[in-house]
Amino acid sequence: MIGLVRTAAAPPVRHVHLGLGNFFRAHQAWYTAHAGDGTDWGIAAFTGRSPELARLLSAQDGLFTLVTRAGDGDRFEVVPSIAQAHAADDHGAWLGYLASPDVRLVTTTVTEAGYVRTATGCLDTSRAEVLGDVETLRADPTALVRTAPAKLVAGLAARRRAGSGPLTVVPCDNLPENGAAVARVIHELADLVDPGLAAWIVDTIGFATTMVDRITPEPTAEDVATVAAQTGLLDGAPVVTEPFTEWVISGTFAAGRPRWEDAGATFTDDVAPFEERKLWLLNGAHSMLAYAGSLRGHVTVADAMRDETCRGWLEEWWDAASAHLTLPASDIAAYRSALTERFANPRMQHRLDQIAFDGSQKLPIRTLPTLRREVAAGRVPPGATRTVAAWICHLRGLGARVTDARAEAFVPLASGPIADAVPRVLDALDPTLAADGAVVAAVLDQARELERAGTSRVAAAAR
Repeated sequence: MIGLVRTAAAPPVRHVHLGLGNFFRAHQAWYTAHAGDGTDWGIAAFTGRSPELARLLSAQDGLFTLVTRAGDGDRFEVVPSIAQAHAADDHGAWLGYLASPDVRLVTTTVTEAGYVRTATGCLDTSRAEVLGDVETLRADPTALVRTAPAKLVAGLAARRRAGSGPLTVVPCDNLPENGAAVARVIHELADLVDPGLAAWIVDTIGFATTMVDRITPEPTAEDVATVAAQTGLLDGAPVVTEPFTEWVISGTFAAGRPRWEDAGATFTDDVAPFEERKLWLLNGAHSMLAYAGSLRGHVTVADAMRDETCRGWLEEWWDAASAHLTLPASDIAAYRSALTERFANPRMQHRLDQIAFDGSQKLPIRTLPTLRREVAAGRVPPGATRTVAAWICHLRGLGARVTDARAEAFVPLASGPIADAVPRVLDALDPTLAADGAVVAAVLDQARELERAGTSRVAAAAR
């Protein structure tokens, strides 16, 4: 048994990533490794919070094993594209890379909540950590900051001081029009710190918009053991993923990029149709199953897919969302069929409690657009309201444990009599929906039904 060690020099760092984690390694790092010029585009990757993964990967020269888990078996591949792995607080290294003319692009995977936006998409300056970062950067532009937008602003400020020219920021989180969304919070934070910096960013820095798709559950100790048994490699940080992968990208790259198209990435003038298909059909379905499926006692997506009730709810959601997609009907049908197979893969242990994180950030993106469109069309179908009802039950303590960036605001709203809780939560999500009596009644009826079923299941399990 041997550890992972490079036998040749690591690729030169030309790409920096914020949010070193499993999805990034299964997606952007994999695409770079499979680009025709990937050996010219080494990645310096920074963790979002915990330093542990950076420590593990540094001990393995940035190498890790990607386990592609199909229904008929596993495939194993050592991915070499991460040249350096750093902890989040290695701020000097972060500034050094961003100041270097060799670095041409920055990618991010920090989750929807990581961009600290308000419901309207602007920088949330009511957050103490945002205001603290602004004051820190005003006092010392090289000081350590906490939030992802501030890290990006600090790095871009270092690049401006060094005179290193343009680069492109490529967000890879599930936000509609994520390039424009991230550009907005960066510009707003930079303007609070230094209006001159904000103007320089507008003139110099590019922002690409992307849609990313690859299911990547949290690896387990069993996965580590499987890699060792099947490959003879001691890998403390393998990644497990599915065979399916998709990356759709638009935008002009200010200083070049890897040939990701060689690995199958699609470049287009308009990401929106692909983005909506993925956000609503895949992510929206994941959220529905996370709350409604865990309430029924299921642990993973594959578990929920074996439940005929959950499968029926899934089809109802897909029917409602599909009506508002603009891609050809044949494309949507094929995507739904592929999702059914992907979700049902019994070898992918994708936990519902992990998918359930940060519903306050996800539902406005994954679920509410379809509900609003259905209401505008004069319909309130059960498939469009069930996720909201299940999320309210989740906030009330049923199903997966609540882990949410806005838990302190939403959990109290969901407490007390359910007839009061439903309109309060809806009002916090979208006052227009809360003012629609038919929507409130539909969500309340489903929440009552789900709560009765969840309470009965818990009581039965306790006996």
